[in-house]
Order: sequence, then structure tokens, then C-alpha cells
Amino acid sequence: MRKVLICFAFVLGSAAQAEEVVIAALGDSLTQGYGLPAEEGFVPQLQDWLDAEGVEAKILNAGVSGDTTAGGLARVDWTLTPEVDAMIVTLGGNDMLRGLDPAQARGNIDGILAAAEKTDVEVLLVGMSAPGNYGAGYKADFEALYPDLAEAYDTLFYPDFFTGLLAEETDAGSARSETVQRYFQSDGIHPNAEGVALIVEDIGPAVAELAARAVNSR
Repeated sequence: MRKVLICFAFVLGSAAQAEEVVIAALGDSLTQGYGLPAEEGFVPQLQDWLDAEGVEAKILNAGVSGDTTAGGLARVDWTLTPEVDAMIVTLGGNDMLRGLDPAQARGNIDGILAAAEKTDVEVLLVGMSAPGNYGAGYKADFEALYPDLAEAYDTLFYPDFFTGLLAEETDAGSARSETVQRYFQSDGIHPNAEGVALIVEDIGPAVAELAARAVNSR
């Protein structure tokens, strides 16, 4: 009888392990957790949120501070290891800070999504709001590439990494209210731990949907 129970427990454990989804979070410093203790970064807080919600998923931190969309494309193949079932793509912020051509970013993210499609990896593409200081055309072109590519590749889409913190913008589209600014570190670019918590609370359901999609595609 004891042997039967041990075997039964082993089968249940194996089944549960088989259902766990491995999600690679491909991004830049926002994903990596710049300026924060390891346990307060985006990936650890997102993992805690998923665990609390009972979502069987493991998040891998594939964020590299300072990375552009070109950098993400250069390392996507070795990010998509055989264990990876799904991927969150959050790139483009550094392209915008450097004023790089939106067409280049579009091509790079297109390449990332193509690599994911080739390996049957489900994707949640996270958009970005561009600053207005490069002109309305630049802003429109950059922001449009995310929903366009999400539709083209039939990926899940989350409009803006900072959705959980958004307040009314100025006409330039770059200033945040003082209320929102308190959720950022002193550089005004990277969220603090409290800000990350709000971001995770908002994006969490989309990541849970990504995990479910990955399970259903097996």
C-alpha cells in the first residue's frame, strides 16, 4: 500500500511539474530590475504575483540594462532554450531615448517575434509610449509598431509597460504628474519597488493569460 501511495504521489508531482510554464522575460533595465534589490525587481515581483494567484509559471529574467531592440534580437535565439514555453518582450525604451529610427525597432522586434513563432513560443508583446520631443511623427511611428506587429503575429498585446502608473500627460506627452513621479527612482525613468508593484498588479493578468495560452498550445 505504501508503495502505491508513493507511486501515486510521484505521478501527481510529475503532472504538476509538466504543467508549469517557463516564461522568458526579454527586455532591458525595466525587466532586469535596475536600481532595485534583487527581490524587488520586476521579475521577482511578477513571480510572487503569479504564485499568489496560483498560476503555474516560472519567470526567467532575460533583461539586460541598456539593451536596445537590436540587442534583444541578437540574443533571442539563445534566450529561446528548449525549456521556454512563452516570452514577454519589453524592448524599445532605449531606442527611443537615443532617438533611433522607429523603422529599425520595427524590424528588430519583427525578427524577435519571427524567432518565437519558429520555435512555437507564445508571446506577450509590451508596448511603449514614445516621448514627444522627437516630433509627432516619430511618436506615432514608434507607438504604432507594437500593435501592428502583435496583430501580424497574433501575439498577446499589452499597450504600455507603465500602464499601471499612467496619469494625464502634457501636450508633449513626456511629463508625469507628481503623484505618478513618486513611484519612480531619482532618475525619473526606472520605477521604484512600489511602482513595480503597481505595474505587476496591472500586467499580471496578461501574463497569466500568456501562461494559459502556452499550456493550451502544447
